[in-house]
Amino acid sequence: MVTETDTTTQPRIPLTKDRVFSAAIKIADQDGLDALTMRHLAEELGVEAMSLYYHVANKEAVLDGIIDAIMGEIEEAAGGFGPKDDNLDWKSALRQRILTARSVMLRHKWAPSVFETRTTISPVAMRYFDALLGIVREGGFSYDLAHHGMHALGSRSLGFTQELFEPENPDKTDAEEATAMMEQMADQLPYMVGMMMEISHDDPDSTIGWCDDDTEFNFALDLILDGLERLRIAS
Repeated sequence: MVTETDTTTQPRIPLTKDRVFSAAIKIADQDGLDALTMRHLAEELGVEAMSLYYHVANKEAVLDGIIDAIMGEIEEAAGGFGPKDDNLDWKSALRQRILTARSVMLRHKWAPSVFETRTTISPVAMRYFDALLGIVREGGFSYDLAHHGMHALGSRSLGFTQELFEPENPDKTDAEEATAMMEQMADQLPYMVGMMMEISHDDPDSTIGWCDDDTEFNFALDLILDGLERLRIAS
């Protein structure tokens, strides 16, 4: 019996490291980092779990690959890690580069926790930091001051900060409960209560961390850059 060939069947897309890392990012974006397991990753890719091990040794290798992929997104968003725009002074160029990195981090709000666990710096991240160093060197910084500046910026150079105190699963209820608790301790915490009453952080959709909204991030970034400019002029 002759059967008609199914011409609608699509050829299988080869499994590659790039596909693995893209699928891993998709899972983390949709379901959170805890949902990223080798089994879930294999299901997302439509392959057997063992097939993954031809491309990545383990979950740690997947996380390393995610870092490279996200740094690649930053590089693309920045239009490459080449020299700064000649029309921008060092401070504007560095600020623009860091805020570009932040825009990528805001798309992947789980990513900072991955960056903080890595023990090595990927080649793409090295190129990124070399570009930041190039911006300040061309702006008149000595290597010594540039070194201090990179330390002062810390993780902020990649577009995120580590808060002093951060709930495990922050939401508006957490902030409201914290405020109510402090109000009950107004006699013991007069300045904390005064601040909480005057300033509210009630827009979690714009944050990476509990109190790390764009206003606070930009404020601290500008504070550091202004201080570095003062030191550059004095040196």
